[in-house]
Amino acid sequence: METESEPYVRLASLRQLHQVMADMNTARSLADTLQTVADGVITALGYEMACVNLVRPAEGDLVVAAFSGNSAAEALITGRVGSRESWDRRLNMGEKWGDLVFIPHTEGWVLDDDDVPQWYTDGPAPRFEDEWHPSDRLFAPMYTPGISGSSCGELLGVISVDRPRNGRHPGAWGREALQMYAFQAAIAISNARLRANMQRALVRLEREQQALRASEESFRQAFEYAPSGMAIAEMGGDQHGRILRTNDALCRLLGRPASAMRRYSFSDLVHPEDIGTLLRTSAEGGRAELRLGRRDGTYVWVSLRNSVVADAADGPRFLLTHVEDIEERKRRELQLAHRASHDSLTGLPNSAELRSRLSSRLCRRAETGGGLESLDAAYGHPAYDANGHGFDFAGTAGGSSSYDGYDHHVHTVAPEEGRDDGAKGLAVLFCDLDGFKSINDRFGHNAGDAVLIEVARRLGRAVRDGDTVARLGGDEFVILADGLGKADAQDLAVRLRNEIIQPIRAEGRAVRVGASFGIGWAHCGMTADEVLKSADERMYVEKRSRPKAHRRAG
Repeated sequence: METESEPYVRLASLRQLHQVMADMNTARSLADTLQTVADGVITALGYEMACVNLVRPAEGDLVVAAFSGNSAAEALITGRVGSRESWDRRLNMGEKWGDLVFIPHTEGWVLDDDDVPQWYTDGPAPRFEDEWHPSDRLFAPMYTPGISGSSCGELLGVISVDRPRNGRHPGAWGREALQMYAFQAAIAISNARLRANMQRALVRLEREQQALRASEESFRQAFEYAPSGMAIAEMGGDQHGRILRTNDALCRLLGRPASAMRRYSFSDLVHPEDIGTLLRTSAEGGRAELRLGRRDGTYVWVSLRNSVVADAADGPRFLLTHVEDIEERKRRELQLAHRASHDSLTGLPNSAELRSRLSSRLCRRAETGGGLESLDAAYGHPAYDANGHGFDFAGTAGGSSSYDGYDHHVHTVAPEEGRDDGAKGLAVLFCDLDGFKSINDRFGHNAGDAVLIEVARRLGRAVRDGDTVARLGGDEFVILADGLGKADAQDLAVRLRNEIIQPIRAEGRAVRVGASFGIGWAHCGMTADEVLKSADERMYVEKRSRPKAHRRAG
């Protein structure tokens, strides 16, 4: 029996978290970035109050730079400063939740003699173990980005949060989300500072025409030694986009020497699927997330931002492109999205993802004058694994979906009942294992889990590229197979049953399960639930029609 190791994460929550992270990186100033970080904790992570304490580079202490969630507390502590010694002491107390620091209310009395700005609240003792107390403290340190995106640099600041809306200490997913959020906030703040420095350098270039040589040197220093990739490209004309100059950070990121980079434009390096995104970005202030090719043939996710460097007399002269490595963030986002849409035990698409894929094929059809009115329907984008590779509908890497979007919807039509005229349709095979409960009862849930994992593997191996194998729940599986006739679907069910009934090694012993299949047909005008219900009912008819002993033997 499967044991869930992660809570169900709603796709809406992931989209909201993704949007907040995007907003952090598009804020116009450092102050806007800091406030966006504080507001994002409230809107995306489920806390009622959040505070951003920023290290002041010159003094080394921490100032309350942004606050969200409570106007009275904001007026009380915004702008106040805490010494670095007090903050270091605080971050070495309490419980370590990865990079997070949790100080329970039972240790709060130790904090009374430091100068860290804070708001004071009190309340009754917790009623249960993980209930949040008003005097609990939870801190998420932010560090300057290190090599390859790791958070191993200097302390940049600390996000402190309070009052989770559910009244409980965050669980494993909530802690990972807050830790990932602090990691991305540190990158956004560092980049905001970098952009501010670059903008000041560009302003000086325009205002100090009489000191052109000194200004060019200042620009060169900022360009060459920027921690993120930088490039200068031609703007306009036949050579638009051709790379003229790159810094060391960009050469290291792509594994290409500067001399080789000058032979390319960004359109030569971008992933073929992202060329449209690049073309829409080739303008002032253009920003996009896309993949650039490395010398070894792999691709890396980057955030690309353009600025126009202009000449006072001749107008725009070239594009200054800032290239930030976001591979780690993309990997985390894709992992979270994959967890939300796939079964944690078998790795197959889960019930929600199955319904989404099935719904994307179906539209509501209206009968007009004896005919069918064709309606446009929206299609979803292909999923990606943690390495950015596409998932096919069997849940395996490297395939391509047979349900990709088209300009106009092509209706899904089921073969007619009582006829076998060679018509093809979208078959929905509902599979229920026979004898599975007895394996759980006799040998334990570990054996049951091993059976489910092996059945999932065999089903995925037996279907075609482009077919979907999903786990609906328990010992129920569903297969979506497009372009099949009635005889094809029956043959597929027989082949899948023969795969399942072979002995399975579980907990050191060989066990067997049978399988009952019901074949339904999807067609436009039905909902996903109606299609699944039809296949489920046919499966029970088939199960009841077979002798009990035959069902156990498969």
